[in-house]
Amino acid sequence: MSFFNKFLFLVAFSLSATNSHAALTIEISEGVSSTLPVAVVPFSSTGASVNISAIVNADLERCGYFKMMAEQAMPSKPNTASAVNFNEWQSASQNYLVIGQLADAGNGQYNVQFQLFDVYKSGQLLGYRMTSSAADLRKTAHHISDLIFEKLTGKKGVFSGRIAYITTTNPGSKQQSQQLQIADADGFNPQTIASSVEPLMSPSWSPDGKRMAYVSFERKSAAIYVQTLATGERLRVAEFPGINGAPAWSPDGTRLALTLSKDGSPDIFILNLSTHSLTKLTRSFAIDTEPSWSPDGNSIVFTSDRGGKPQIYIVSSQGGDEKRLTFSGSYNARASFSPDGRNLVMVHGNGNDYRIAIMDMSNKSINVLTSGRSDESPSFAPNGSMILYASKKGGTGFLSAVSIDGKIQQKLVFNSGEVREPSWGP
Repeated sequence: MSFFNKFLFLVAFSLSATNSHAALTIEISEGVSSTLPVAVVPFSSTGASVNISAIVNADLERCGYFKMMAEQAMPSKPNTASAVNFNEWQSASQNYLVIGQLADAGNGQYNVQFQLFDVYKSGQLLGYRMTSSAADLRKTAHHISDLIFEKLTGKKGVFSGRIAYITTTNPGSKQQSQQLQIADADGFNPQTIASSVEPLMSPSWSPDGKRMAYVSFERKSAAIYVQTLATGERLRVAEFPGINGAPAWSPDGTRLALTLSKDGSPDIFILNLSTHSLTKLTRSFAIDTEPSWSPDGNSIVFTSDRGGKPQIYIVSSQGGDEKRLTFSGSYNARASFSPDGRNLVMVHGNGNDYRIAIMDMSNKSINVLTSGRSDESPSFAPNGSMILYASKKGGTGFLSAVSIDGKIQQKLVFNSGEVREPSWGP
C-alpha cells in the first residue's frame, strides 16, 4: 500500500492455532554467480519424525550461497568421521561435507551431533553435540544451519529467526478477513496471533522477539496494540482521536515511535511504555509518518511530504531540527536502518514504479535492488544481508526477499489468499 493510499485509508477509518505445515513456499529466483558446493549427507536417525538433515539442506539451498548436492548423486553416505573418504568427495567436486547423527535419548529427548568438513583440506571445520526435545527438532535443525552458514560465510545465519506478515483470506468477498501471523523463516509453523474482519496493519517486533506491536481497526477506528506472543496478552497502548499508526520499537524495547494525528496533521511521537507519556518529535502541517529508529536509538527516520512529495527525513530521538536525507527520485518512503546502521532500506519511486532500494548513509548514494512495479514494506534480516518485502503481480500480493547487493532473490508464495507487510523478527 503506497504512502498516500495508506494515509487516505487511515483517515477514512479514523473519521489462533499453530500448524506444522508451511504457510509459505520459498522459491529461489536468483543466486550468487559462484555458489559453494556443499553435501549434506542424510543423518543416521532412530525414531525421530523430523528429518534434520533435510531441513539443513533446504535452509542452505534456499539462501542462494550454496550449491547443494542431490542425495542420489552422493558417492557414499557416511555418518561418522572415520567413514569419510575425502578423495571420493573431491572427485565429486564438493567443497564441504556435513554428516550427523540423531539418537533417541528417551523421555522425548534426542541427542544430535553433526560435523562440517573441508573436503580439500581433509579436515573438520565444525563439530557440535546438543540435546533437543522432539518438539524442538526443527529449531535444532535451523540452529545447525545457522552455525554452518556463519562458518562458511562469516555472517550470522537467519534460519532460526521468524517472520511476521498479514494475510487476507477470501479477498474481495463478504467473508474477507485478515490475520496477523508469525512463522519460522522457512515458512513452517505459522501461528495466527490476531484475526479480524477489519484491517490489521504495521506489525513490528520488539527487539527481544517476545512482543508484537501492530495496528488494528477491530473497534472501527485505528488503535495500536502490544501483544505478548507467549501468552497472547494484549495491551491497547494508543487509541487517540484520528490516526494511530506505524508503531516502531526503540532498540531497548522501552518505547514506541508512532504516528498520531490527535493534534491535527499526522506527526511523529514517542510513547514510553512504562509511564505512558508521549513526546512529540515533529510539528509539521504535512504528513509525517512511518518512523524507524537507528540501531543506537539516537535518531529516527520518517517519511514526510512537507516538500511536496514523500521523502525521507531524520530527527534526533530527543527532538530538534529535522533533516531531509533523500533527493533522488520523486518518491522515497518506508525507510529503516540496517542492523549496523550503515544503510537505509526504502521504497524508491520514479513515475509509476515503486522498488526497493538502499541508501549508503556515508555518501547518500541509492542503489535500486528490485525490478517490480509495486514493491513495498521492506524489512532487514537480523544479520543485515537480506531484505524481505511485499510485492504484487496481477493484483495478488506476495512476499519476496533480496540480498543487499541484489544478487540473491527469493519469492515466498503464500499457499492461499494474499500476504503483505512482512517484518523480519529476531
